[in-house]
Amino acid sequence: MSSSDTSPSILIVDDHQLAREGLRAVLSGGDFGEIHLASTGEEAIEKVSELVPDIVLMDVRLGEGIDGLEATRRIAALGLPSKVIMLTLHDMPGYVRTALAAGAAGYVLKDTEIGDLRSAIEQVMDGRSAVPLDLVSAAMNSDSQATALGDLSTILTCREQEVVELVAEGLTNKEIARELDISPATVKVHVERLIAKLGVVDRTQAAVLATKLKAASTGGV
Repeated sequence: MSSSDTSPSILIVDDHQLAREGLRAVLSGGDFGEIHLASTGEEAIEKVSELVPDIVLMDVRLGEGIDGLEATRRIAALGLPSKVIMLTLHDMPGYVRTALAAGAAGYVLKDTEIGDLRSAIEQVMDGRSAVPLDLVSAAMNSDSQATALGDLSTILTCREQEVVELVAEGLTNKEIARELDISPATVKVHVERLIAKLGVVDRTQAAVLATKLKAASTGGV
């Protein structure tokens, strides 16, 4: 629970130990109360239920298990006063839209200044949202992604196009690896890169968008 109105308690959720510990060290001090750590989305939900921190600093990508976006959605569904601020490297519009729809109160990039992160926490504690205007503008852009992105071949490498087509067929990373004679780890890297390039939040959305782009470039429906 929060130690006081002026010293909010915080839960840091990140799958990298150095990132968790480093952020806790930076935030430790008089401005904040207790600072807790979680490495997975599932653990984050458990700790929010148990501790009810004032602020949850949530990474988008969390490795194994549910991602930060789904964890945020489930935390919001708990109906507790805990507020989630996404703290991530990813500034793609798809992530921002999904995060806000999931109930996030803020969206902060990891390369921001520590003072800006502190300000974002203060804004959320005051009941305001903390999302940079440029990210809001990009997220709310009404142009369709397919129209904005254009031809698939100008966006993805040949290998990435092969990977996303197999994703669209429902193949897992291991199955794609066997099909293309590459390692599952390499497939994972390709998937992450094409997700970033297409500005979507997961492999399913990437496959759907890639299918639309391909159809548009070939004159299909």
